[in-house]
Amino acid sequence: MAWRRTTLPGTVLLALLAMLVAACGALTPGSAADPDRPRAVPSATAVPDRKVTLRLTFADAPAMVDALIAAFHKKYPDITIEPRYTQFADYVKSIKLTMASDTAPDLAQFAVGMDDIAARGDILDLAPYRDAYGWRKKFPATALDQLTGSGPQAASGRRLYGVPAGLSMTGIYYNKELARKAGITRPPRTRAEFDRQLAAVKKAGMTPLGVGALDSGGLHLWAALVNNAMPPKRYRDWVKGAPGATIETRRTLAATRKLVEWSRKGYFDESANGTTQTDSTARFTRGESVFLINGNWAAGQLSEAMGKKAGFFLLPGERPGARAVSSGFSVSYAISSRTRHPQAAGAFLDFLGSRQAAKIVSDNGFLPPDESAVPVPEGVLGEVARAHRRVTADDGMNHFPDFAAPDMLDPLRAGVQKLIAGRTTPEAYLDSLQDVWEDRYGGAP
Repeated sequence: MAWRRTTLPGTVLLALLAMLVAACGALTPGSAADPDRPRAVPSATAVPDRKVTLRLTFADAPAMVDALIAAFHKKYPDITIEPRYTQFADYVKSIKLTMASDTAPDLAQFAVGMDDIAARGDILDLAPYRDAYGWRKKFPATALDQLTGSGPQAASGRRLYGVPAGLSMTGIYYNKELARKAGITRPPRTRAEFDRQLAAVKKAGMTPLGVGALDSGGLHLWAALVNNAMPPKRYRDWVKGAPGATIETRRTLAATRKLVEWSRKGYFDESANGTTQTDSTARFTRGESVFLINGNWAAGQLSEAMGKKAGFFLLPGERPGARAVSSGFSVSYAISSRTRHPQAAGAFLDFLGSRQAAKIVSDNGFLPPDESAVPVPEGVLGEVARAHRRVTADDGMNHFPDFAAPDMLDPLRAGVQKLIAGRTTPEAYLDSLQDVWEDRYGGAP
């Protein structure tokens, strides 16, 4: 089911865009027309034998990044990496300008909008390193697939624009002690069973589900429902801008209506729209909700604060044993096309696939690309790790929905807040998202 207005054919808009780019590309400072820019990384893996300094800009996990840099420098003393941390919201807004400038960093964390940056030539295609270093064996295929070109700008899926350090995944945490008070003794095996558990918690006088909708908690919940409703290929086509893709389907409408139903039944805290993910997590540790929507990045905090009381499961599908799905991405890094040291930068990316890096990533609450490189942790950390292996085995890891377009994050988050508050309809919400998608990709051909 789709309820779209008439739009210009995508092929026409793409042609117009190509003419516009051709006309003004040479006028843009640092544009792809610059003759001195390296077009690809070298296929050799030799590390420079002289002093080299690389600059890295990033937005996630400063402690993990510092530890990775220190370990890499110990292995390659001649290579120094200078990190520059920027808060995520500011990073997403500024990264296009940062990578287009003549002072672009050598390495940058991959984020929303990087497809555009890759398309205009501001980051390097890492395919030669992928082959030379054997990255297909070091990194899971799903993680590398998420870092290939997407949308109409990509000629094929063979181009690689980043390498993952730590992987992420969202799901549901639960307080095992409080759950037992509501008669719940195990994670739900179906979405209908989870519905009954939420109702049981509400009946027992407790808040069922902690949602930090002020930033990304509501978005993660909506995405979890959509992941289980929409076939992965159709969802991924939408995120990657495939011609004719749409988020407006009967299944996504039903998933969005389910979020509204849960809100109307009082399954969320009344202040969900004014609560951040950080605050909803803190409240969960204090026993103020039985369930919590969040990502693996919260597992370390919950393990330390709650010990054996904390558990984790993926939002289940309609039937027992359904495909394990989740939203996730990776803390990944790309190489600027303006770097003077592509081989040194390539050596750092290759280091991210080492066992030493895997331990650092795991110690900082993220999931290492090579899960066999570290033992499965105890407690809730182990439950998260095992869930991630299920998702990987089922090829069920989906991009976060804001990766569909650089301007998608705000309408996603604000729209979920309106759904929770009853100030918009599921139909209008999905329509607004498809509007952003069509602005980006030109609509259906």
